Amino acid sequence: MKICRFNGNRLGVLVGDGVLDVTPALAAIPLQHWPLAQGDPLILHFDTVLERVRELLPEAPRLALDRLALDSPVANPGKIVNAPINYRAHIDETSQDAAIAHGRDMTRSIWDWGLFLKASSALIGPSEQIRLRFPDRRNDHEVELAVVIGRRCHQVSREEALNYVAGYAIGLDITIRGPELQSFRKSPDTYAVCGPWLATRDEIPDPGVLDLRLWVNNELRQSANTRQLIYDVPRLIEYASSFYTLHPGDLIFTGTPEGVGPLLPGDRVDAEIAQIGRFSIQVADRYV
Repeated sequence: MKICRFNGNRLGVLVGDGVLDVTPALAAIPLQHWPLAQGDPLILHFDTVLERVRELLPEAPRLALDRLALDSPVANPGKIVNAPINYRAHIDETSQDAAIAHGRDMTRSIWDWGLFLKASSALIGPSEQIRLRFPDRRNDHEVELAVVIGRRCHQVSREEALNYVAGYAIGLDITIRGPELQSFRKSPDTYAVCGPWLATRDEIPDPGVLDLRLWVNNELRQSANTRQLIYDVPRLIEYASSFYTLHPGDLIFTGTPEGVGPLLPGDRVDAEIAQIGRFSIQVADRYV
């Protein structure tokens, strides 16, 4: 099942070129009291919501997909975990491009760099616009497989890791190039795009065989397959959960392949991952 959020927190199920509106299923999320449970409320109660969704589907109104404003499928992730230089070819291009490396030794890999966190306030859906900052600096696109954690996990094994996944989406990590730490340069508002929907775990039995592509103004910039990941999805979950607890709705952006490049105001970005889908997002026509 492919679950989307649209038009300001309505809930839908993708069916062909349309969406079935199952927003009443959100009533299955119980009212929360302070202190709030850690985790996105939808994903915290995902199984219960999906049960109600299945009941609603036969009578759910159908809407045209191209008339909907798609939001991030996860509204309130506690954290966005990012995997740096997790494709060998991206390590190679980074090592050869001083505009990316900024004097760092980029021949090292994820086992040297570890993971980093991106501010959840950077998160938007594809119906919004990327608002670039700092016209004197390079702002790059990075397409990634995004993993949505489905239940609390801490120190899980690689063998059990996929049992903790709610589903998958397309992630677009926007990066300001420069000497600062990654978490700082990658966390401005609108610099984390997630969408167009959440493909539930059963839709993608093996996240390690997915083609991913990105175009800018119809020019193909990035094309790879998740089988080329240095740390695959189970290993990333194992690695991340060895350092901190992952909660329902937490996102893991699994790393970008080669072909990263600059975005400019007015650009249009198309991102696609096999078995998940595709979205287009506009870059605002001026810097902020």
